Amino acid sequence: MSQKRQFTLDNTDKSTLEKWYRLMTLGRQLDEKAPNYLKQALGWSYHAPYAGHDGIQLAIGQLFDRENDFLFPYYRDMLTAISAGLTAEEIILNGISKATDVASGGRHMSNHFAKPEWHIQNVSSATGNHTLHAVGTARSIKIYGGKGVSISSQGESSTSEGYVFEAINGAAKEKLPVIFVFQDNQYGISVPQRDQSGNRRAAENYKGIKNLKIMYCDGKNVFNSMNIMAAAKDYAIRNSLPVIVHANCVRILSHSNSDRHELYRDENERHCVRLSDPLTRFRIQLIHSGKFSEEELNTIDKEQKKVISAAHKKALKAPNPDPKSIFDFVTPEPYKSTKYPEGIHDGSKGEKMKLIQALNTTLKAEFRHNPDTYIWGQDMANKEKGGIFNVSKGMQKEFGKVRVFNAPIAEDYIVGTSNGMTRYDDKIRVIVEGAEFADYFWPAMEQLVDSSHDYWRSNGKFVPNVTIRLASGGYIGGGLYHSQNIEATLTTLPGLRVVYPAFADDAAGLLRTSIRSRGLTLFLEPKALYNDPLSEAVVPDDFEVPFGKCRVRREGTDLSIITYGNTLPMCLKVADQIQTETGQNIEVVDVRSLLPLDEEGILHSVKKTNRVLVVHEDQTFAGFGGEIAAMITEKAFEYLDAPVKRVGATFTPIGFNRILEKAILPDTDKIEKAAREVLEY
Repeated sequence: MSQKRQFTLDNTDKSTLEKWYRLMTLGRQLDEKAPNYLKQALGWSYHAPYAGHDGIQLAIGQLFDRENDFLFPYYRDMLTAISAGLTAEEIILNGISKATDVASGGRHMSNHFAKPEWHIQNVSSATGNHTLHAVGTARSIKIYGGKGVSISSQGESSTSEGYVFEAINGAAKEKLPVIFVFQDNQYGISVPQRDQSGNRRAAENYKGIKNLKIMYCDGKNVFNSMNIMAAAKDYAIRNSLPVIVHANCVRILSHSNSDRHELYRDENERHCVRLSDPLTRFRIQLIHSGKFSEEELNTIDKEQKKVISAAHKKALKAPNPDPKSIFDFVTPEPYKSTKYPEGIHDGSKGEKMKLIQALNTTLKAEFRHNPDTYIWGQDMANKEKGGIFNVSKGMQKEFGKVRVFNAPIAEDYIVGTSNGMTRYDDKIRVIVEGAEFADYFWPAMEQLVDSSHDYWRSNGKFVPNVTIRLASGGYIGGGLYHSQNIEATLTTLPGLRVVYPAFADDAAGLLRTSIRSRGLTLFLEPKALYNDPLSEAVVPDDFEVPFGKCRVRREGTDLSIITYGNTLPMCLKVADQIQTETGQNIEVVDVRSLLPLDEEGILHSVKKTNRVLVVHEDQTFAGFGGEIAAMITEKAFEYLDAPVKRVGATFTPIGFNRILEKAILPDTDKIEKAAREVLEY
């Protein structure tokens, strides 16, 4: 379909008009039928009617090229999905959550339309956050010279979200071919637009952003919508610049089947929006043009009703999801090392290197290994600077600005667009500094949560291949936002991997495995150990550490100290000191991989020593050590000769003054005291 042609009723051939009408009447009949499934307890427990958005949704689907474009629809985009090619059966399968639903296999909420093999993306229920994914995909389109455009669709109220601004502002800065469609019906559920922003039209909130084109259309009008979408796509591709298409729509019915719009819209308003029905108006236009008789259109209506009836019968016979499948596609299979299956080397050859050097060396090695690897973040690359701690020093100089580049101070944007980059091609690997310090990562948590269940939610069709590096922990006199640990929160999210190396060799090995694996890994780096001689180790050039494998850093028989991160060197020192003084031999187990956790390895140590001390830098209360202690108590209780004891930080924020920091964080004195108590029990 030409993107320069101006569509009018007169110059559009009858076959095209008929196709559009068939799509529109099919969509509307499904839109009206959906609530009946809920009434019959067949499913479709969430349905957001699109009636009143017909023109713009038809246009989005018709202009979408499944070979080159990427489409990110939102929950009201039923006609968009149908216009893009989804069948009535596929729509119903999604609505009633069947195993053969192409969007998610019944795992995601109804009305979340997708077909990943056609580049129609499975998006979250967090409205508007897929704008960031669309921008990331557009970045890859530009990098790889793709011929298409990334299209993000949403309602006007979700444009109030901060991450939507980050997406649009970032796309303009990077000059990316992405179209943001605002389907504006003037309501966010029951909240009118006047309560969302000072501007009546949401797109006007984005005026003044350089490199951003804003186009307006009547989203109720088929021809105007087709022309504006065609112009937007042509402009975005030709200029490699973002476009907002602001489509004026009406919402004829309630927000969803759980909403009653008569509670906040009077009869006059509801009557007026019914008069603006785009399908009714299009039908009248077709008849008045003389190209169609009323009888012809009635025949099409009946034919589409039969299509839906046949689709309904087939969908009802489709299998339901198997409850045994809930553990499928939680986390993808990781890259597996054949040379270092246990993540251990003899350490006899080569010179020791610092932890920060191991990270830098491994990053460069992996960039040479895979040319489709990228790294970006705050302070990532400016002349001789390479990250806030210079972990990426020298990388931009060697690998160029396309592969190593800076991010704005917008953590949502960093994580969300990284997710989108890997949607373009599964071979792409992205490493990000998710925030300059782990404590600053919280603004990106919605993106992290959304990304964590991408693989599960899409029934294995998509997984973001992203390694998120975070400088973690204290002992630097940093205080709030520079010294706290966040791993206890991260490990509550299925679909993530969380690793926390403390020695240079493990840092290199886990980083290599993280980058080469499919999926999302949180790579936590104990920044106090970056240059500490205590973390130095010999690092083989090709060293790899598998996920879910702990490492015994010190063999022992009388007590197992289970630890990771900054407290690992402390525990080793305490173990040496106690053995020197008492002869008691303490085993120190480095967890290093928190998620997945090596339960077998930890329990093996517990069964050998019969006494356990769990030590970590994070708060003791609700810290990750509580999970380890509970696992040991549940699975190795009969082997214990003493209660499992924990050492961690106090349940307080971390103070800036070094005196306060020392009082809060664990140290060798606190660890030694606890270890002696367990040994003496």
